[in-house]
Amino acid sequence: MTSNNNTQMASQQRSSTGNWGMAKKKVQVSFVIRDETERHHRSGVNALQFDPQLSRLYSAGRDSIIRIWNTSRATNKDPYVLSMEHHTDWVNDVVLCCGGRTLISASSDTTVKVWNAHKGFCMSTLRTHKDYVKALAYARDKEQVASAGLDRSIFLWDVNTLTALTASNNTVTTSSLNGNKDSIYSLAMNPAGTVIVSGSTEKVLRVWDPRSCVKLMKLKGHTDNVKSLVLNRDGTQCISGSSDGTIRLWSLGQQRCIATFRVHDDAVWALQANDSFTMVYSGGRDRRVWATDIRNPDSRCCICEEKDHILKLELTQSEPQSLWVSTSNSSIKNYSLKGVNKQMKSSLDNVSMPPVCLQPEFTIKGGSSIRQYYVLNDKRHILTKDTDENVALWDVLSAQKVEDLGKKDLEEEIKNRFKMVHVPNWFSVDLKTGMLTIHLEEQDCFSAWVSAKELGVQLSPEIPDTKLNLGQQLLQALLDCWPKTHIFEMQDSMNGNENEGHPGSYFQVPMHTPVIFSEVGRGKTLFRLLCRDAGGESEQMLLNENVPQWVVDVLVHNNSPKSNKLPFFLQPHPSMGQKMVMKKDRLSASDMIQVRKVIEHVYEKVLGQGSDTGSQGPGNGASGDRHDEGEDISAIAEEKVELLCNEQVLNPNMDLRTVKHFIWKQGGDLTLHYRPLK
Repeated sequence: MTSNNNTQMASQQRSSTGNWGMAKKKVQVSFVIRDETERHHRSGVNALQFDPQLSRLYSAGRDSIIRIWNTSRATNKDPYVLSMEHHTDWVNDVVLCCGGRTLISASSDTTVKVWNAHKGFCMSTLRTHKDYVKALAYARDKEQVASAGLDRSIFLWDVNTLTALTASNNTVTTSSLNGNKDSIYSLAMNPAGTVIVSGSTEKVLRVWDPRSCVKLMKLKGHTDNVKSLVLNRDGTQCISGSSDGTIRLWSLGQQRCIATFRVHDDAVWALQANDSFTMVYSGGRDRRVWATDIRNPDSRCCICEEKDHILKLELTQSEPQSLWVSTSNSSIKNYSLKGVNKQMKSSLDNVSMPPVCLQPEFTIKGGSSIRQYYVLNDKRHILTKDTDENVALWDVLSAQKVEDLGKKDLEEEIKNRFKMVHVPNWFSVDLKTGMLTIHLEEQDCFSAWVSAKELGVQLSPEIPDTKLNLGQQLLQALLDCWPKTHIFEMQDSMNGNENEGHPGSYFQVPMHTPVIFSEVGRGKTLFRLLCRDAGGESEQMLLNENVPQWVVDVLVHNNSPKSNKLPFFLQPHPSMGQKMVMKKDRLSASDMIQVRKVIEHVYEKVLGQGSDTGSQGPGNGASGDRHDEGEDISAIAEEKVELLCNEQVLNPNMDLRTVKHFIWKQGGDLTLHYRPLK
């Protein structure tokens, strides 16, 4: 235990040296706890594209993974083909280009990515956008793609240029369309690339000529966000779906709305139209998919009714026509459109019209998505509950699931696993992708120390129980394959020492664990890799550029994190009367020091019962059972002295931070009272 002056000096030193990054971007380290192969979507599916030549469906959504499915009816096998992983946030849209050879994706991680669609690898990443990228549009005849999102910008990309990018030649020039005053959520371009339309929270449609980047018109009529758009082949007509619940047909030549379809009871989020532009298919928040005759808006039919909000529709234009439907659930369903034309009815009573399709023709099953979590007091284990009502226990330090607990009551499990132990918060949890994503930031990452014994770490007999920093241990495990983290070990090996310079991690994480470096608060991903790939040549180069200095200081330069000091007052208990002098010294100790150490301090230093005075005769608290040198004095001290906080006798095994959190429960410095036991 030290005086508080030393603590203040240490704090001042930390604040003076901890501002290295004030002028730099703040970078956080994140990782996802997941299976090595994620064969099923874990959350809502935002995007669909169908390749009729290969009978392949491409799907993507909120778990950040793009998946490929074999939809051929000729096989009864699992439809899963492979996963395309590189995004770190929701994938909001995808388009197939170049006859199905190339896939372009747009994500909330602010990037647009170019993929080899057949082999499933990412060829390049476009970082032009400054915010979520929500929508893509494709001009098939020109091989041109447009992207747009919350930064209000629209960028035009030449697909042939994108597919020719290499590591040494990755400069992309692009045209941009400016003038949007609000976040863009929908985009459409006709095959010839002569017209592009955007929809936004501005509630209007803006129309450009992408060849000259000239804005042609602004179309007003919707009263809420425009979430979906479809253009006809020659770019003369446009259909829009809005959160206001209406679908509108626009004549771009007349620059006005020529028909309004009121078939939904709530927001319209997804649209598709056939090639002849005679039928529009729509879905949204009311969970129903409708087919409406564009030429006769009163002629319509309900195709199907889902249990969840409809996010995307994909129409297979070739015969027999069908419609793929994805929802905020993780499953994808296919419905036959055979005979739909015969079911079209003129009716204004949408509620009484039953669905034509009661069962899908084909279902791609989804997986469960984590929806609730609770971090246990040890700040190591997390309890979760998913969309199937299953409860599971996870270990953050080893980045894996510990146990499936089944359909249990989450609150009951939390209560049963409660332990009166307090460890500071050192990470945060994110469920945005339906999986556990753990974020580590400079401010809190190294705030939690725990004894090796409490963590279950087996140390050599000659090594005393030691304190381990949880953030340091986890970062060492995540970046164990990065050669830079072993510089000190290599130097010690050359000098004939065994691991004296760098302790390494006592924990291991699965090598397939994705590690992500991103800017704090902006959602902008700087770099993503799997743990096992950190030794690769290109990965090492990117790690050298993107690993933040606060991580480098601890893992590479071997600067141990500062332990936390907890100030407190130690006073005699009022029951001792005025015979004892009230000590008002403000002490300081490690926040994880056990109560027994404070008792020992009182016994030896305050009450004067230490080794110098311990054998002076009867009545001194130690005569007759004087311990041998090396014997733990704590056991004797605990028989002679007790420590209290708020009149509650403290368990000697409890640490000071737990006392302050669970027993002190108030502001100001912790106050402890001691009294001798009779």
